[in-house]
Amino acid sequence: MKNEGNKNSISNQQIKPYKKDADYSYTLGAFPTFELINAKPEIVRKVIVHSSFTEQEKLRSICSKKSIGIELNDKLINKLSDKENCYVAGIFDKYECRLEANKPHIVLVNPSNMGNLGTIIRTAVGFGIYNLAIIRPCADIFNPKTVRSSMGALFRLKFALYDSFESYRQEFAGHEIFTFMLNGENTLTLDNCPKAELYSLVFGNEASGLDDSFLKVGTSIMIPQSPYVDSLNLTIAVGIGAYVFSNQNRQ
Repeated sequence: MKNEGNKNSISNQQIKPYKKDADYSYTLGAFPTFELINAKPEIVRKVIVHSSFTEQEKLRSICSKKSIGIELNDKLINKLSDKENCYVAGIFDKYECRLEANKPHIVLVNPSNMGNLGTIIRTAVGFGIYNLAIIRPCADIFNPKTVRSSMGALFRLKFALYDSFESYRQEFAGHEIFTFMLNGENTLTLDNCPKAELYSLVFGNEASGLDDSFLKVGTSIMIPQSPYVDSLNLTIAVGIGAYVFSNQNRQ
């Protein structure tokens, strides 16, 4: 994995369909590629464009200003993406970040679905939370499915992976912990959302949520729901929690 700021050239012969152990990944689609170029031009290796793309002049202009190579190559686009409507791909170095200690965080414990992970990233950025901690094992944050689901919001936030929740908690001991659980002791509403100078919103994975040990960690929160569903979708729960907390605790 490359640190931010590293930029390597790459030949077409080296470009293969995505592998998790590779040191680079792809943005598949115009919008996430524009986000990549604008947010992190230093990690872009090359941009590939399909001849059918209608905004080639705009893309070439931006790449030129950022000193990024761009290539017209329909065959390579089709090789990288299984979607017929993909006309742009950005090839970028994987990179590492550090979370900001003085900002709120979202913490995901063992998220397993790449589409959900990307949607959560997009939601977090949309509500102004720009730090994401992920507890392993977890979905691959650099998989093109995750990047595409985030609509390029991945490049607007800082993220870090941890081997355990405890290691995250020790690093950010100054954060108030709020665990979202079906049996949480405190009901979250717009009127009674806790106020906290620094907070971490903690969510479990799609299948099992957080186990009961998290009832003893910080303040447990329940999002009220009707009795006709067993639980809310993880992405919805994160969206509700992020919206309520970010509005109640605007800095």
